[in-house]
Amino acid sequence: MRILLVNPPFKFKLSRASRWPEFTKSGTLYYPIWLAYAAGVLMKKGHNVLLLDALANGWDFEETMVKIREFKPDMVVVDSSTPSINNDVQFVDEVKKNLPNVKIVLVGTHPSALPEETFAMSASIDFIARHEYDYTLRDLATALENKKGLQKVLGLSYREFSHVYSNPDRPLIENLDEIPFVSEVYKKFLDAADYRYALARHPMIQVMSSRGCPNMCTFCSLPQTFMGRKFRARSPENFVDELEWIAKNMPEIKEIFIEDDTFTVSKQRVLDICDLIDQRHLNIVWSVNARADIPFDVLKRMKEAGCRMLIVGYESGSDEILKNIKKGMTVKLAANFTRNAKRAGLKIFGCFMIGLPGDNKETIEQTFQFAKKLNPDMVFFQQAVPFPGTEFYEWVKSNRFLTSSKWSDWLDDQGRLNYLVSYPDLSNHEMRELRDKLMIKFYSSPKWIVQAVRHNLHPSEMARLAVAAKDYTIYLAGSAKKRIFK
Repeated sequence: MRILLVNPPFKFKLSRASRWPEFTKSGTLYYPIWLAYAAGVLMKKGHNVLLLDALANGWDFEETMVKIREFKPDMVVVDSSTPSINNDVQFVDEVKKNLPNVKIVLVGTHPSALPEETFAMSASIDFIARHEYDYTLRDLATALENKKGLQKVLGLSYREFSHVYSNPDRPLIENLDEIPFVSEVYKKFLDAADYRYALARHPMIQVMSSRGCPNMCTFCSLPQTFMGRKFRARSPENFVDELEWIAKNMPEIKEIFIEDDTFTVSKQRVLDICDLIDQRHLNIVWSVNARADIPFDVLKRMKEAGCRMLIVGYESGSDEILKNIKKGMTVKLAANFTRNAKRAGLKIFGCFMIGLPGDNKETIEQTFQFAKKLNPDMVFFQQAVPFPGTEFYEWVKSNRFLTSSKWSDWLDDQGRLNYLVSYPDLSNHEMRELRDKLMIKFYSSPKWIVQAVRHNLHPSEMARLAVAAKDYTIYLAGSAKKRIFK
């Protein structure tokens, strides 16, 4: 079967595969990582596959349709996200208008959370492959090729006449070693220079060593709508095999970003990976998403094996707020971890949220003071965004704190995630003002400036920091202008 997977056009270069799909202030663009993993599975099964990233290439609907028509697919898989869902459904309509006989599958967190509502948006959608969809697409292709019924394709929602059927969820993939290396798919179809992570040296690459997160954070979309709460890991040998493949076959890559929800769930596995990196003499630079619970000996070992930066979700400087969001963390534990990470020589990107359940101006000030005390290499103060399928979304909706029910409102006119939660004592407008003020106050601190100069003397670090600073300055200027002329 001829199967085309597409990251469809959009007016902003938002990262649909990200936990926070928006046009970022620092030029970040994610690889279409989930489409790429599925492409690898489909190629392994023997299908004729093409992966297109219209966003990375800057194509509009018509330019993308030219590529699709040239390939003459039997099935088109379209990625989607909450902020872009209206656009993505319009694109599906465009595909169906041009190729009425092609089967169209919509994938991503939004249709996974709301399959029936998504089907109601367009008659052009034939299927929705829910949640982790690699094997769902594989089994759907087999059923279509063999003209078999769809009832046994787990994880599939489909339309028959006017009725939508949803088969039982597919069990999560346990043996991740069976899935082909995503880096090989990238090399075949994509250009690494098109993708950027503001935190990483450029060009970078994104890979997964595990799927799923056992932590219970109420706001985090991927564990609740996509990969599940169960932690499943590739074997250290299989994962380091891919790191070695990248080092040998993609020498232009300057940093490997391990895009796991939480790479450090199993401390022993982290140590085993570090040992294998050293045993194979891999001279690589890598960074990870990490939880603030890693002991010093593991942090030190990670640094020795090439780890550069930890992206840490601190979220709040208030233990009460951390409890409200089921973070399973305390301010004291996070502070101790941060001291250890700095002592090990690792850089830290600290993520903080405002507008979480129970937040007010006092707790937000606590969060800011906590961030100042920790003094990470970089910080991000992000407004809490309620994505469909999360506990947080259900909570704000049931309490009438949600400011809009229109998906088009999830982004503002600059392509940034909007302020969609408004509390009686903390409005969404106040959050917007607070967030920009906190960012400016943090990055203008003499303490941080001295640290930034000291920690970014390497040419790659200076180049990365310069690009991020330029893009964020442009964003702040635009925000200020918007306020002045409002």
